[in-house]
Amino acid sequence: MRKVADQRDPGYPCRVSLTDSKPSEELILVNFEHLPVDSPYRMRFAIFVREGDKTYDRVDEVPEQLRKRMLALRAFDCQGMMAGFALVDGRDLEQAIERLFRLPNAEYLHVHFAAPGCYAARVERA
Repeated sequence: MRKVADQRDPGYPCRVSLTDSKPSEELILVNFEHLPVDSPYRMRFAIFVREGDKTYDRVDEVPEQLRKRMLALRAFDCQGMMAGFALVDGRDLEQAIERLFRLPNAEYLHVHFAAPGCYAARVERA
């Protein structure tokens, strides 16, 4: 589904570039399977993307999009089972990531926007 961004602040979050939309930008709203595991936690949800955006791939850097939102973090083990979780203000994301990666069976993390529950990003150990 195509959508034109309105004046919403912050804008609609692009899951490719991890940046927010600006008014009048065109977005594509699609269903995305972000946790394709063979476990009860298999997950898919609606996400926004902008055509032509480049994938966010920086290491040890939190995008501004995540800093300005309340986030839900979920740690998963190698079998796709939830190993831990945290609710955190985006300004404190690094501390929550470090805390969850200290769990002995945490393999990777998923970040979700807390209010709508939308998938935002995957965090892997560097």
